[in-house]
Amino acid sequence: MSGPKETPQGASRYGMVIDLDRCNGCGACMVACAVENNVAPAPQRANDRNGITLLRVFPMRNGRDYPESRQVFVPMTCQQCDAPPCESVCPQHAVEFDWTTGIVAQIPVRCLGCRYCMVACPYHARAFNWWDPEWPEGMESTLNPDISTRSRGVAEKCNFCHHRRQVARERAAHEGREVREDEYQPACVEACPVGAIVFGDLNDPDSAVAKVYEAPDAFAFLDKLGTKPKIRYRSRQEWVHAMARQGVPEKEVTRG
Repeated sequence: MSGPKETPQGASRYGMVIDLDRCNGCGACMVACAVENNVAPAPQRANDRNGITLLRVFPMRNGRDYPESRQVFVPMTCQQCDAPPCESVCPQHAVEFDWTTGIVAQIPVRCLGCRYCMVACPYHARAFNWWDPEWPEGMESTLNPDISTRSRGVAEKCNFCHHRRQVARERAAHEGREVREDEYQPACVEACPVGAIVFGDLNDPDSAVAKVYEAPDAFAFLDKLGTKPKIRYRSRQEWVHAMARQGVPEKEVTRG
């Protein structure tokens, strides 16, 4: 085990709640995530198993015939576990749990590409970079200067757009104040047109996310595993809760 036994005093614990009854599957969060984190366009030889996707939206159906048929869309990314299985298996310490934020960080320069973390992740939320990134001519000017591009041979995953927190902290320090909640929001949260994603510090009882994190209709996928994910979902539909207890969506999932 790595890291201190106790969380430092005053530490944050960032989390997210996604309302599946609101999500319409538009995919804006996926596009925003890729653009923000300098994920290169997939080469023609890429497929569903070897492409880079830090966030994917999966359809999930209840398996019933019309008029009882129901469907939700599930944005699935790194669940930012408090007990991350990926951290314990990494031989290079390329996966680190940040005790000051609760964010599970991925450090590409340490990664040797063994992919043990991908095997250990029960949420299938990691990808492997099989090719050096290439952008069509002219698109290099659109790259985010706050994010370095990664070479082939490393594992990739969501890190809650941690670089945005760094920028917000620097601005707040320069102005002699604390970071406001609205100053640090991941790209997917900002891009969602229906406001289905709520993000913030779970250790702050006044934050928007803390107020809905323990809502009666909130749940986590595969909660029985004890990974303690900090991403939770909401739905008033019981069949959604039942499927979440069984597994995570991968491609298209239908109950039955």
